[in-house]
Amino acid sequence: MTIDRKQAPEFRAIDNINLLRPAHQALDNGCNVFCFNSGDQELVRIEWIFANQRYNPEKPLLNVAVNTMLTEGTNNMTQAQISDKVDFYGAFLQVDYGYDNSLVTLYSLNKHLQHTLPVIKDILTDSIFPEKELATYIRNQQQKLQVSLQKNDFVARRAFNKALYGDTAYGLGADADTFKTLKRDDMLAHFKQMYQPSNCTIIISGKIEPQILELITDTFDKSWTNPDIKPDATQPEIKPSTEHFYFTEKPDALQSAIRMGLPVINRTHPDFPALQVLNTVLGGYFGSRLMANIREDKGYTYGIGSGMSSLKHAGAMFIATEVGADVCKAAIAEIEKEINLLKSDLIPEEELSLVRNYMLGSLLGSLENVFSHADKFKNLYFAGLDYDYYDRYVETVKTISAERLKELANVYLDFDGFYKVIVGKY
Repeated sequence: MTIDRKQAPEFRAIDNINLLRPAHQALDNGCNVFCFNSGDQELVRIEWIFANQRYNPEKPLLNVAVNTMLTEGTNNMTQAQISDKVDFYGAFLQVDYGYDNSLVTLYSLNKHLQHTLPVIKDILTDSIFPEKELATYIRNQQQKLQVSLQKNDFVARRAFNKALYGDTAYGLGADADTFKTLKRDDMLAHFKQMYQPSNCTIIISGKIEPQILELITDTFDKSWTNPDIKPDATQPEIKPSTEHFYFTEKPDALQSAIRMGLPVINRTHPDFPALQVLNTVLGGYFGSRLMANIREDKGYTYGIGSGMSSLKHAGAMFIATEVGADVCKAAIAEIEKEINLLKSDLIPEEELSLVRNYMLGSLLGSLENVFSHADKFKNLYFAGLDYDYYDRYVETVKTISAERLKELANVYLDFDGFYKVIVGKY
């Protein structure tokens, strides 16, 4: 085959995105199981996803600490024994905490599930949070926090979240003393309330043979029961701060961290896909306006970007960067200029076409395997949405006009109403 390198490869627009849809099974104990059966490799990923319990300001770290310490030991196995058994069978086990949900994830070869699943079952039903490991966890987290607080971007992110989300899990900014509130008895009670089948969703993806599904359901159905205490996934009302400007001075700083933005809609709102297009134009990819201006033209920073966060009970649009301390005010002025241009001028069709292709290409590129399809499903399921969301997303990206984007900018991008956080010099 001869390749003519003077001729660009054929370009074809993306017509639609085909997403795998799961099979669903409800277990008798109230746990929902979703299966994405695809692929030739004898491998599965199984996720046990639990809704975080109601945030308690007096004991704010329970959700994250309990999930993080699930693998630190049970009545039957120590932390070392758990790790050794998982490693012996070539499996991979991890725990992840999110603002709304906490996950336990297992990657395992199909032939070894009979040995690896009992480990997960033991963790989810009999974790004991040993005092020695808890003391080590507290000490390690305090040390990590001490290091992180030296980083301007970390301090700015914490202050920004606190301003937007107040005294909730979204706005939590722990200090060293906060970790001292962790007590083993509280963690055991929290564990019993949260890690029960009625509060769990299991998502299985990979090559799911009938005997594999039978093994999983048998392990996590009849012998896994709900305690008398009911889970409580409600959350306190979010009350954003009345103060919109925060400055933490660091006289010796060479760079200033800037984080600014405001509460907006989340994924459940009809305008969300359109606002994602606007965000991409502003700062959502390497060729964005913020990058072109503040990095490429002005040279104030190595990188700047904007993003959107969609949480169960909130949403936000934000801009984040670190700039030379001597150009902090100038950088903020340029950010304001770019936002105001979106509100006053129409986006040229050539630029909008580039953004469309980037966004559709990114969506298509993110669906590289069956695990990726399961991840897209999680975005929908836990937001209470259906697959038509992605149909609307694709249609919006392909057809939205410059006039509509200008209208959205005037509705959502009020620079005077932005929460602005600066750490360093100003």
